[in-house]
Amino acid sequence: MDETLLDIAWSDAEAAPEDGALRLQYYSRLVEVEMFLLLEHEAEGDSIAPKVFDLEDGPIVLAFDTESRLTEFTGLPAPYAALPGRALVEMLTGQGLGLGLNLGVAPSSRLLPPEIIEWLAQMLLERPQELQSRVTALHPPKGLPEKLLLAFDQRLARMEGLARMAYLTVAEYDNGTRGHMLAIVDAAPGAEAALARAVQGALSFSGVEAGMLDVTFLAADDARAADCARVGLRFDLPDPKPTAHQSAAPGSDPNKPPKLR
Repeated sequence: MDETLLDIAWSDAEAAPEDGALRLQYYSRLVEVEMFLLLEHEAEGDSIAPKVFDLEDGPIVLAFDTESRLTEFTGLPAPYAALPGRALVEMLTGQGLGLGLNLGVAPSSRLLPPEIIEWLAQMLLERPQELQSRVTALHPPKGLPEKLLLAFDQRLARMEGLARMAYLTVAEYDNGTRGHMLAIVDAAPGAEAALARAVQGALSFSGVEAGMLDVTFLAADDARAADCARVGLRFDLPDPKPTAHQSAAPGSDPNKPPKLR
């Protein structure tokens, strides 16, 4: 079976256990990928009932990063819910449940205790600072580690159709402060929260102390967008891929995780 992105991230982290950044990158991948959660029975509306296994160390639910791995584990077709890793973490928070990932069917097989689930949930709750003060001057960005810039690039490249581009700059404000600012251009209606979380994910899981980062959303015809383009580091977001209409699966909306029954 081909390696998945989660397999590769886990192998990298295991190969260098002293490298905390690689471990964070694994968790970053975990909350981004689509997961297939084994259910007790078929979902009803936006409510699901995960199949719970009582182990000596406490109850767990099982999720897999491909549908075929779930079927390999069960040995026959079984009900499941497909949802982003982020939504799965949010759904399990506070439930006292551990998470078995790819158990027995993949190199990335492992068991996450409830404490890790709670820690991941806290990481996902963090948000970048939204721009409050008036910008008086813009400068090219400097001093940010290359791995953080790469994290921004990779995160934003996976947000297809949610905005046209983003510019990273250093901004001076009317209150005398100075710091990095990310200007996101032509965000799709309602996409601001998802984009802000993507930015925070790059910060939280980069493994570097990046300091403060402000985020602002601009229209392409805003003069401030042109100012950012002159001095900023540009990140392009891909156009949306044309897809056939499909009904949404439970948890497919990352802003609304499914309900447990």
